[in-house]
Amino acid sequence: MLYHRIILAVDLTDESIKVANKAASLCQATGAELTILHVIESLNYAYGGDVPIDITDIQTQLQETAKERMSILEAQIDVAKKETCVTQGGIESEIHRIAEEKQADLIVVGSHCRHGLALLLGSTANGVLHGAPCDVLAVRVTKD
Repeated sequence: MLYHRIILAVDLTDESIKVANKAASLCQATGAELTILHVIESLNYAYGGDVPIDITDIQTQLQETAKERMSILEAQIDVAKKETCVTQGGIESEIHRIAEEKQADLIVVGSHCRHGLALLLGSTANGVLHGAPCDVLAVRVTKD
């Protein structure tokens, strides 16, 4: 199966380049268009709307930092057609929403090796897999 539109969902950690390189390789092999996506989990969403202070400045700063890091990541990968998107909300639901909006054939996410309690509670990659509108590739990333 050839892919035409790939969503690369990154958390902007140092390991993101490994996941990005895998997505770039797939794009080069299939001629697919790439959308690089980062979701900032809204503090209101993360805390169930019970944030007693005005978090507008914090959210704005998170957006600016994410856009800067996305520019750096975008410059590090070699793909002809690419678009970046920084959005805010629930991580899995936003990845699903953007994948549907872009009519993606594949979502590429990093899968960190989790152990213990983190493994039992699940991961973002697992959350993306369930309910995704297309194929999902979880790229195993480890700290070197």
